Amino acid sequence: MAFRIITKNRQIILYGVSLALLLVLLKWLEWHFIIIGHAFEIYASAIAVIFTALGIWLAIKLITPKVKTVIVEKEVFANTDFVLNQAEATRLRLSTRELEVLQLMANGLSNQQIAERLFVSLNTIKTHASNLFIKLEVERRTQAIETAKRLGLIP
Repeated sequence: MAFRIITKNRQIILYGVSLALLLVLLKWLEWHFIIIGHAFEIYASAIAVIFTALGIWLAIKLITPKVKTVIVEKEVFANTDFVLNQAEATRLRLSTRELEVLQLMANGLSNQQIAERLFVSLNTIKTHASNLFIKLEVERRTQAIETAKRLGLIP
């Protein structure tokens, strides 16, 4: 049955195949003409794309920082025999709340975390910190902690 359809429509099939072959030939000639006629532009654009990709890759390699993570393990000893230097605390007129704030600062908490832990506002903690800096005659948290440890106010 398929053979009968092919023989019956032989001219139409040959005409279609010949048109398809001619179309393929024309497209091949067009591509051939484009490549030969515009060879310089094609090569220049290919080189430009390659160098652009190389530049992006090199920039990424140069800009990304070399981060090396080092894990240091050391044993921490809790100082259980700490005694508050009450004479120094009295001399500096430090309140109990200021001592609490100073201890939490030494633990590495931010002002916001200290406020949340003590159930007070952030401005209250800032006021306590400012008073501590004035009383300890320091300008920064690290100096306050260092001075407080030296005076025996925190462990």
